[in-house]
Amino acid sequence: MSRILAFIYGVVCYLISLIAFLYTIGFVGNLIVPKTLDSNLDGPLIKGLLIDILLICLFAIQHSLMARQSFKKWWTKIIPKPIERSTYVLISSLALLLLFWQWSSLGGIIWNIQNPIEFNIIYGIFIWGWLIVFASTFMINHFDLFGLRQVYLYLRGQEYENLEFRNLGLYKYIRHPIMLGFVIAFWATPLMTVSHLVFAIGTTIYMLVGIKLEEMDMIDIYGNLYQEYRQQVSMLIPLPRINWLNGNHK
Repeated sequence: MSRILAFIYGVVCYLISLIAFLYTIGFVGNLIVPKTLDSNLDGPLIKGLLIDILLICLFAIQHSLMARQSFKKWWTKIIPKPIERSTYVLISSLALLLLFWQWSSLGGIIWNIQNPIEFNIIYGIFIWGWLIVFASTFMINHFDLFGLRQVYLYLRGQEYENLEFRNLGLYKYIRHPIMLGFVIAFWATPLMTVSHLVFAIGTTIYMLVGIKLEEMDMIDIYGNLYQEYRQQVSMLIPLPRINWLNGNHK
């Protein structure tokens, strides 16, 4: 029964994360969802700015802290190891939804592109960024990344093992295509408001810091293999490398 409950819990956490992901697209792109980055002005500029920065910092701290190997070692003494990743995904999704709910629109326009051709091109780049994010999760292991693989193995009574280090698809050319996709999606907008600018700057700074922290963990897990990968493949700007085009490395 505990295995079944863990699996159901993992599926629910995944579905919540999927909702948060889809809402993020609408939130950033001012599409469909009830509240977006550029919803009606919420109040005084300084107060709103402080609230928005606090929300970004809250998400960044939670998202980075719970992803660290040292935190996981402590955390899995409290919660069962098979649902650790699902719980991380759940709390990250809730922190993101809190940001959407409490976000303060700041008003003010940095740029506003209204030419139909340029408008459509920029929205095309916006969509392209999200496609990079989504596709990149499958280039490693989408279901492991969101905790489903862990609870599925537990359901079947199998021990979890870290994934084999792989550099498939975009990972042959950049180390962090998911982050690149987010950067593209957050900055590609025909209407850049103060709210959007604050969000884009804040999240970009967080991602750059997060990359450094993540790579420290990757070195701890994969050792010299990842060190060599770092030397051969660029971080965010796609530059082809000859030595790492084979895909799998043990």
